[in-house]
Amino acid sequence: MSRLQVRERWVYAGLAYALLAASSVAAAVSGTPAGPFPSWPLLAVVAAGWLAPVAWLHRHRDTHRVLVVAHYLVLVALTWALALKGAVFVVFVTIGYPLAIALLPGRLVMAGVTLTALVNVLSQAGPGARESLLTVIAGVAVPLVLAGWYVSGEHDRRRRLVERLRAAMEENAELNARLLDQARRAGVLDERHRVAGEIHDTLAQDLVALIGQLDSAGRATGGQARGHHLDRAAELARRGLAEARRSVRALRPEPLEDARLPEALGHMARSWADVSGVDLRLEVTGTPVALSAEVETALFRVAQEALANVAKHARAARTGLTLTYTDELVLLDIRDDGRGFEPQEPADGFGLDGMRQRARSVGGTLEVESEPGRGTAVAAAVPVIPAGGGE
Repeated sequence: MSRLQVRERWVYAGLAYALLAASSVAAAVSGTPAGPFPSWPLLAVVAAGWLAPVAWLHRHRDTHRVLVVAHYLVLVALTWALALKGAVFVVFVTIGYPLAIALLPGRLVMAGVTLTALVNVLSQAGPGARESLLTVIAGVAVPLVLAGWYVSGEHDRRRRLVERLRAAMEENAELNARLLDQARRAGVLDERHRVAGEIHDTLAQDLVALIGQLDSAGRATGGQARGHHLDRAAELARRGLAEARRSVRALRPEPLEDARLPEALGHMARSWADVSGVDLRLEVTGTPVALSAEVETALFRVAQEALANVAKHARAARTGLTLTYTDELVLLDIRDDGRGFEPQEPADGFGLDGMRQRARSVGGTLEVESEPGRGTAVAAAVPVIPAGGGE
């Protein structure tokens, strides 16, 4: 329990005792007669004792609701009895208003306030006017109590609905985080399979051939034949080293080592345009943010592969590359005015499949739109995963 809540419950108890004390002092000073049994001094003592558990009840108002309501009704009865003994005790009657708000359940607050108002008015009315006045007040009090009950019920229903929506949003956020984590893990496995395939198809075969050349050189009897085998072995070693370096660079593009994605794309786009001779326009929209290495690598490789396809197949005169940052997604679009192709037809190589696989590896998607003679558009969309947010 916070300090404010502790202070609040003692404030209510102190206020009740202060109003009782003020009314009692006023009754004594004004010479209010004690009256027949029970006298107002006795009722004041009983009321003082009845107020003692107010602070405890305030603390347990959510777990002991029946006890709280019963205590409140008896307290209102005591205030009415005191008000009938002397008009000065009307001041004490008003404690029913704050205690109704502080102690009673939400649906009974209006009923408690209305009951206190009835006691306040009836205790000041003359004996002959009470019956007619009670009839008039009842016509107002009953609708007020019903309205308070309805409004409180609606409030409780909306509060429960908000709680369910908040729980659902938290569950969805947790599920989305797990899905993104699974996508990243799948991307790691895909990358391992890719590297394993490249090693098997290039480096491993070169090493096998290298061993064969060295064995042949060892068995050769002539110097010229031995030199020929050693030259072939050296060529295979250089080619295997180049393939190994290329595979390592594929794990993290060199331009991203010292720059963020927009700068790396800009450098690659200028270099590509110079080599290919195709006019390329690069545009970055939105507010760039530092993304995780996996996301930036995937987008960079998609752009690199798409531009490579343009250079090799499209015969385009103009190409556009757009990088867009939104609150939840990063969008990469590569468009050209080349000869296009039919996306449904099977194609040689692994360019399109590789781009789709890279987008999926970071929880994204990749779409390709093209028609013969109408150019090609490649659109990748990946979620914003800030730098440091991945594994």
